[in-house]
Amino acid sequence: MTAAAPYTGLQALITPQDSVLLMIDHQGSQFAGLHSHEPGAVVNAAAGLTKAAKLFGVPTILTTVVADRGGRLIPQIQEVLPDQEPIERTTVNSWEDQRVVDAVRVTGRRNLLIAGLWTEICVTFPAVHALADGYKVFAVTDACGGVSPEAHERAVQRMVQAGVVPLTWMAVAGEWQRDWAREATVPGFAEILFAHGGGVGTSLAWEFQLLGLDKT
Repeated sequence: MTAAAPYTGLQALITPQDSVLLMIDHQGSQFAGLHSHEPGAVVNAAAGLTKAAKLFGVPTILTTVVADRGGRLIPQIQEVLPDQEPIERTTVNSWEDQRVVDAVRVTGRRNLLIAGLWTEICVTFPAVHALADGYKVFAVTDACGGVSPEAHERAVQRMVQAGVVPLTWMAVAGEWQRDWAREATVPGFAEILFAHGGGVGTSLAWEFQLLGLDKT
């Protein structure tokens, strides 16, 4: 017998109202060991994701591990939320730091999106742990990276087998927007795509040019 789905209809999609974002260890030392992706691509995705969360009013928790030796959070993320001090941990698994758990819990949101470095450790551990605690967990895989392509891929496989849902940062932003009639966020969403959307952003800028619109 097939178990009933815990979400029905639009509840099966993520919305700004039920999402919370956890950004883990996007620090210099972690990027130094990143070999699954081109580091600039991960920086770009992580920055785009953080900006999208801010645009759509999604609570975002920033956290670092041993930052005095491993480096502070990269400015491309910190500058999006300049007044927020990252939660500084010693635990490799951020879900073992009660401050992180409490910061997520107090939002009242049950759809937890996670991105960080490295995928196989600092993303997988809290993702599987939070899943076991009853959260619906999503790993934003292009805003993550591992020490090798295999490490990243096996981490994603492990998370999927546990029940974590993988997706990419533009899929997240598109799911939060979902309807172009929500005009309040369209200009901001377009600006994020111009800056971080790669070919999508350049095509959108070209479309604006053809339509005689000022993309700025």
